[in-house]
Amino acid sequence: MTGLALVVTHTLLPGHEDAFDALVQRTVASIRTLEPGTIVYATHTVADRPLQRVFYELYRDMAAFTAHEQYPHMTVFLADRMAHIESVDVQRLDVAVAHSSDAALP
Repeated sequence: MTGLALVVTHTLLPGHEDAFDALVQRTVASIRTLEPGTIVYATHTVADRPLQRVFYELYRDMAAFTAHEQYPHMTVFLADRMAHIESVDVQRLDVAVAHSSDAALP
């Protein structure tokens, strides 16, 4: 498998949780409909860490990731998130072995 995956951890500024989550919801709606090369884009809250949001992103290949970063909804997200975050940590993962179910998540 040639996929590319990222784990992105955002630490939010206190009081910015709702605004950041709304920004994420708008962005994910666009990803879902406009990005065929984005296989998974899952966002998570973290138990006992209300200021953290963890994203798991899986792309078909590097070209799909490059396209993802250039979509207008992503350039808006990447710029607008800065008003809501204290820090961001990105871990790039090279997919070694994978299994995917056809079951849809919310």
